[in-house]
Amino acid sequence: MILERDPQIKYTFSGHEKFQCRHLWLKKGYDYLQLNKSFTDEDAVIDLGVGKNMVASIRFWLKAFGITDAKDQITEVGELLLNDKGFDEYLEDDASLWLLHYLLVKTNFASTYSLIFNEFRKERQEFNSDNYEAFIKRKSDVIPGLNFNSNTIQSDFDIFKKMYVSSAEDYKNFDDSFIGILTDLHLVGTVQREESSDSDKTRKKTRQLLFINNRERESLPVEILLYSILDNSNYSTSISLPALENDFNSPGNVFALSRAGLVSKIQEAQEKYPSDIIYTDHAGIKELQFKRKVDPIEMLTSYYEK
Repeated sequence: MILERDPQIKYTFSGHEKFQCRHLWLKKGYDYLQLNKSFTDEDAVIDLGVGKNMVASIRFWLKAFGITDAKDQITEVGELLLNDKGFDEYLEDDASLWLLHYLLVKTNFASTYSLIFNEFRKERQEFNSDNYEAFIKRKSDVIPGLNFNSNTIQSDFDIFKKMYVSSAEDYKNFDDSFIGILTDLHLVGTVQREESSDSDKTRKKTRQLLFINNRERESLPVEILLYSILDNSNYSTSISLPALENDFNSPGNVFALSRAGLVSKIQEAQEKYPSDIIYTDHAGIKELQFKRKVDPIEMLTSYYEK
């Protein structure tokens, strides 16, 4: 069964102030809140060492990544990841980036990420901002409360691109802190395509398109995969392989995993945690089963404390 998005869910395409999340912003914002400060304080600009719009952007990304809740309170996963004795306060482990990517999609505070990984990329193998805008326009025609604004959607897509895609020129011209936080995951690729001009079919112009291909994702730790499954309230202790591939916020969708990659990760998980996990394949019915109720945080702890 394919689980669908809650029709009452709120869609948000702004709030980042046109800044992608920088690598040190989450830690900076977390430490600021730990001092019992507020992003609305008059001295927030001075304390954080950034402009007013960047203060708002840091606040936005903390919520988008699930580090804080709607009231700017630090969440359990935010505390465990970023405190001074946390799992990975400076995000030096790729596992932390995979975790943040999952949280960004799942939290849906910034709707573009959930929409692209769960839905949009399934209808277009290659796409650009115009394709995404057309997709949102179609959704806005049938979903009450989904307000459509072309400039906002185009700007939001541009930030999505900066979050996941970087070029050699980006690293040459800017300090690493200006590179999108999730570029090292290599989830989103680019390709150049030639197409005819609308006014003159003999003239060609080159456009850059993005793509998200399902792959094996060797750098994705099994514990992050298992966390995403255990954290999904729609899943029980027995989950079919098609559900893990295709359900809303499934690991197949979120991590752009191929079936071979997903099966490989599950088999690896079974080998590492034989007392907790069984992968069965009887009469063509493939299932992941948990022998006991495992706390999602337990899986994170198992990885980071190894």
